[in-house]
Amino acid sequence: MKYLIVGLGNIGEAYWGTRHNMGFRIVNELAELAGVSFQDERYGAIARMRVKNAEIVALKPNTYMNLSGLAVRYRLQKEELPVSQLLIVVDDLALPFGTLRLKPGGSHGGHNGLRHIEETLATKEYARLRFGIGNDFEPGRQYDYVLSKFEEAELEKMPERVTKAVAVIHSFCLSGIDFTMNHFNSLTV
Repeated sequence: MKYLIVGLGNIGEAYWGTRHNMGFRIVNELAELAGVSFQDERYGAIARMRVKNAEIVALKPNTYMNLSGLAVRYRLQKEELPVSQLLIVVDDLALPFGTLRLKPGGSHGGHNGLRHIEETLATKEYARLRFGIGNDFEPGRQYDYVLSKFEEAELEKMPERVTKAVAVIHSFCLSGIDFTMNHFNSLTV
């Protein structure tokens, strides 16, 4: 079966390494572990790989975060995939750093990338893997926080947490969302 795995982020050197680009970081690791690289195509960079019997199309949209739905809709149509075979990988302020939560749908929670995907696809019912980036910011400083770089202590834990996120993606594609949620959502940082 084929899946579209979309890592959300913003293109450009200025955004690399920021909290808001966790989706890009995780799909980069997904591709690197598979030994493939991304190629620029319409609406984003694409990497194609196989994990056992699953075909994975990884996408890093080039639309910037707030217009992510355009890239997601285009690639779903191009690959002839239903929304049930879509997984969005995204940063989440509501979770402590490194916490992973897989959900089959739900609210955008104020995340502009998820909001645009929801509006563009006209549904909230698509799987998302949320990676906690914490919320250690003063009131009114959310924008600055999500576009800031990670602290040294967080960077030390990053490889293990990103590897775990890739394991969640593999499980989603091979074992389905219910098994994966039951297995991984209960694990703590």
